[in-house]
This record gives sequence, C-alpha cells and structure tokens, in this order.
Amino acid sequence: MQDNEIPLCVDLDGTLIRTDLLMESALSLLRRNPLNVFRFAGWLLHGKARLKREIAQRTEIDVTLLPYEQRLVDWLRADQAHRRQILCTASDQKLADAVAAHVGGFETVLASDGRCNLAGAHKAEALRGRYGDGGFDYAGNAAPDLRVWQHARRAVLVNASARVVRAAQKRFAVERVFAREGGSLRTWIKALRVHQWLKNLLVFLPLAAAHLVMSREAVGRCVLAFLCFGLCASGVYILNDLLDLDADRAHPRKRRRPFANGALSLHSGLVAAPLLIAAAFALATPLSWRFAVVLGGYFVLTTGYSLFLKRVPMLDTVVLAGLYTIRIIAGAAAIGIGLSFWLLAFSMFLFFSLALIKRYTELHSLLRDGKSRVARGYAVEDLSLVQSLGAASGYLSVLVLALYINSTASEALYRHPQVLWLLCPALLYWLSRSWLIAHRGAMHDDPVVFALTDNVSRIVLALCAAVVIGAI
Repeated sequence: MQDNEIPLCVDLDGTLIRTDLLMESALSLLRRNPLNVFRFAGWLLHGKARLKREIAQRTEIDVTLLPYEQRLVDWLRADQAHRRQILCTASDQKLADAVAAHVGGFETVLASDGRCNLAGAHKAEALRGRYGDGGFDYAGNAAPDLRVWQHARRAVLVNASARVVRAAQKRFAVERVFAREGGSLRTWIKALRVHQWLKNLLVFLPLAAAHLVMSREAVGRCVLAFLCFGLCASGVYILNDLLDLDADRAHPRKRRRPFANGALSLHSGLVAAPLLIAAAFALATPLSWRFAVVLGGYFVLTTGYSLFLKRVPMLDTVVLAGLYTIRIIAGAAAIGIGLSFWLLAFSMFLFFSLALIKRYTELHSLLRDGKSRVARGYAVEDLSLVQSLGAASGYLSVLVLALYINSTASEALYRHPQVLWLLCPALLYWLSRSWLIAHRGAMHDDPVVFALTDNVSRIVLALCAAVVIGAI
C-alpha cells in the first residue's frame, strides 16, 4: 500500500481540541440544573456510550469557540493533499460531526453511537477491522491510545504526557510529537486568581478597628482566616470557570482563562476545586466554629452567585456587597470580637457602591463596543441609573462615617476623635475619583482590586491610616 493510501486517523478530545467534549457537555447540563447529576448516574448504568449520547442530545456546544490545538490543525491542513484524514473519537457522533464540519478536511467520522464507546481497545479494534494492522496512522494524546498505536503504522503524539511520549517512542514508529503546553505553576496561579486574594485583606479590618494590631495571637488568627478565604474563593473561582466555559470563550478577555483556552484540563479543575474548598474548611474549623459558619455562608452565597444570582439585575450587586461585608464579619469571628453596627452599615453602603462600579464598567464597555445588552439582564440604557445609585450609596457610606465620628462609640475608642473628621474628605475624594475613572472607561472591572493596586488609592489609604493613628 502506498503512503498516500494510508489514512491518518485523528483523535478528538485532548488531541484536535484541548478539552473533553463529554466534560464540556456534562458541565453545560449541570449549569442548567445541578440535579442532572442524578440523571447521569442512571444513564451510566447503561454504559458510558449511552451516557454520552443522552448528554449530547440535551446540550448544544458552540464548536466554533472550542480551544483547538492550532498547531495540529495547521499541520493537518498542510497534510491533506498527501493522505486521507479520518476523525476517530470516543465522543458522541453528534458532537464529533459538528467539530468535523467546522474544521473541515475529514473524509469520515468514527465516533461513539450510544451503544459502543469508541475508546481504547474498542477504537483499536474498529480501526484494525477497517484498515488492517499497519494500515493507518494515528494521532492521539493519552495512555489508552497506546492500544491503538499497537496496530498503527506510525504514531503522532499531541500534548501527551512525558510518560506516554517515552512509552510510544520506545515501542512504536513516531512520525511527529507536538509537545505538551500549559499546566505550569504560572497557569495554575492564574486559574486560582491569586491576585483576587487581595479582597480578603478585609478580614483584617475588625482587627484594626478594635486596635488589636499589636496582638500576635489576633494577627495570627486573621492571617489564617485570610488563607481560608483565599482557598475557598479559589475553589469557587474554578467551579465558576468550569460552568461558564462558553460565556468565557465568547468574552474578549475571559477567553484567555486557563480552562477556557484549554491550558488546564477540565478533569484537573474538577479535582482541584473540591480539594481547595475542603482545605479551607479544614483550616477554619479549629480556628473558630463561628468563623467556620461564616465561611460556610460565604461559600453558599458565592456559589449561588456563580450559578444564578449574578444573572438577576440589582440582586447581583447586593450579593456582591454582601460578599465583601462577610469578609469583615469573618475577621471579627476569627478574633472573637463583636461587630459594630457602624462598621456593618458603613461596609454595606460602601461595597454596594463598588459593586455598582463593577456593573457600570461592564455596561460602559458594551456601549463603547456598540452592543446593546449584556447576558446578566442589564442594558446600556441602565448606565445612568447604575451610576446614580452607586454614587448615592457611596456618599451614604461617608454620612455613616460622619455620624460614627460624632457618636459616643468613637469617643470610647479614640483619644482625639475629632481628628477622624479628616477621613470624610479623603473618602469623598476617593469615591468621586473612582466614579470619574469608571465614567471615563478606565476602571478595572473589579474596583476592590483596583483600590488595592492603584497608586493614588494607596496614598489615600496611607493618609487615612495616619489620621486614625493620630486620633488614637
């Protein structure tokens, strides 16, 4: 048989695309209704092929947004003139056909049909029966593909692990290796969104308000609380990314997230998320049962926000403000002190204003791009309303601060409470400047992170700290 008569059979999951279509479609179905997990178990009793068929029939995957292995796609297109190409995958026929139609160039598609799961030994037997031993070349990526390469003429390895590459090169004729990309420590740091941990510095606010910054025990407990919130938040971030794959890929910036672009596998995310959340609660329980309860409330609320609350206009911003305030409540629980009415009132108004800045920024970018609506239920016509509500809430927080300064509560904690009046113009300036930056379209989409990384904001924070020290 001449070389141009031997077809190249190409695997799909992890090879042609840097993701897994079964996981993609299952997560899409779970996002629609988490109770579908019980239906998965029933379908799996009839075999994995049946599971894939049932899930595929109930979901629609936008194959144009999938993270394709572009190096392989380019090579396949250049190779089309030399040999036939077959898409051979364990994914369901419906999804495989859609991918093949989008990529183009495949003579036929072999896939799971609801009865036979075309993976590993089944795939090897199907290709062997169709083309004979040594009658085909095969491009794959995983350990089960070693069984297929046993009957292939040549092997093409795509994003395979070092162990699979060594085994294939030792036993088979390897035509080409596309080295694995992604999965580095930097990629995981990006997936965990460690920079968002800055928001968890709010757990230290009760420590400062209670004048306990010199207490080594209290500081240590707040550091542990900070770590718990970071681990829990990172676990929820991963879950959110796994459930929002299509939306992230359609977003100009979020499409670069590690799970959306295929730099990290969905399987690794499904393992990492529960481990991070479990680690957070394992550290929280010995710290304080009250703190563990608050952390549990944060987990429930932020998970609900990720699943559906973020799509309810206005309620989403109230929940965001609540999530910021919960961090302050957790800080108080960690060091075992009561919460001040003044601090809670100030926090809710301030963080509601910052949450509205976040939504205002998203709407402003839509207006700039010439779009009319956002999937979360807002329209660009809501810009003025969001702006007025946010500014009003921010200035109410300044009013609460002023009332606190003039109360007996401040006299009990500060030797010179009148010095605290300097905080009001500082906060007025910072809030007004933040809204001005948002109005000009230059605000980071998370104003809390912006506040902690912006140089002017840091100067204002330092001045406020100096004022508080002077009042003490």
